[in-house]
Amino acid sequence: MLTLLAVVFVVSGALIAGAAWGIYGHLPKKLEGFLVALAGGALLLSVTTELIEPSIEKSSLLHAMLGVAAGALVFTVTDYLIDERWSSESGGGLLAAITLDGIPENLALGVALIGAGSMEVAALAGSILLSNLPEAAGGAKSMAEAGRSKGRVMLLWIATAALLSAAAIIGNMLLDEAGEGTLAIIRCFAAGAVVASLATEVFPKAYREDAHLAGVATAIGVILAFVLGSLGGG
Repeated sequence: MLTLLAVVFVVSGALIAGAAWGIYGHLPKKLEGFLVALAGGALLLSVTTELIEPSIEKSSLLHAMLGVAAGALVFTVTDYLIDERWSSESGGGLLAAITLDGIPENLALGVALIGAGSMEVAALAGSILLSNLPEAAGGAKSMAEAGRSKGRVMLLWIATAALLSAAAIIGNMLLDEAGEGTLAIIRCFAAGAVVASLATEVFPKAYREDAHLAGVATAIGVILAFVLGSLGGG
């Protein structure tokens, strides 16, 4: 439990730190794009090696395929509803847009920690942390620039961090006795949602902000994920 709380605290704390950076600090567009691409590369490799591959090894290819497909489909439909149907000014739509990426990631983090030591989830936790920092910084900066109160924007990100922390803790506690088939589907559902978010939200944003170095930053992110994976014994 202490390992879970420590990892969740660090990962969710990155959201708050990133939001504070975006609201009160200076975040150039090109730097934002570079960081987003770097985080995306790390997260893409991590969900593959830390979620999908272990699910195939411990369960079956069918479970992994079903989970990834379902996660990608749910993300895509929800993302469409946020962009096309829900008002971006409404609190519910705004909160959904912010948490859509984070809930699958943190649920997967909680599940990944079941029966694992702290170093075994280094790649996944590190990649989510790298992703949270620029995502929160860019999102909070955009909200503040749109005329919203800086204090309210900060409170919204703090509440989001608390919600995502709860997702990781609940995922870990409620699924502790689940079978490998169930865990495989859940892990891969989370992985599918994250992969879809990278394709539709993260990499397009990175390319818009820093077209020339987005590819290099993504490759660096992949290398960082390999390093984190080797620390965890992957």
